[in-house]
Amino acid sequence: MKHRERGATTVEFALGLLLFLTFLLAVTDLGRMLFTWNAAAEATRAGARYAVVCDDTTQSAAVLSRMQLLLPQITSASVTWAPAGCVPSTCEGVTVAVTGLNYQWISPVAGVAARAAVAMPAFSTSLPRERMRQDPNSATACS
Repeated sequence: MKHRERGATTVEFALGLLLFLTFLLAVTDLGRMLFTWNAAAEATRAGARYAVVCDDTTQSAAVLSRMQLLLPQITSASVTWAPAGCVPSTCEGVTVAVTGLNYQWISPVAGVAARAAVAMPAFSTSLPRERMRQDPNSATACS
């Protein structure tokens, strides 16, 4: 009787290992998604900070490049100065927003169900205007 049950332990171990690794990859992937979420929120904050300190109403590409240092997946960002059409001396604040950011699952749990990228929500940060190029923490904030 024992001779016929020899491979049962190996099969049970293989099935258990498959479930364990799937769960481990799902938890790792969820951690990656939360990291991306947090990095996108921090990138919008850093982009808004750069925009208000450097006080340049025409250089949204510079704001985007600053944001891409934190999260390279960001491909576009909107920079809106308030009130609309203001110049650096009359602007009261800035809003930086990121939309269209997608997250691609790598774990087999989410990958089997939906291989498409998951759309993340829009991230937005608004800050009041500060004095141009006057960051007390860095003399090269705008260079």
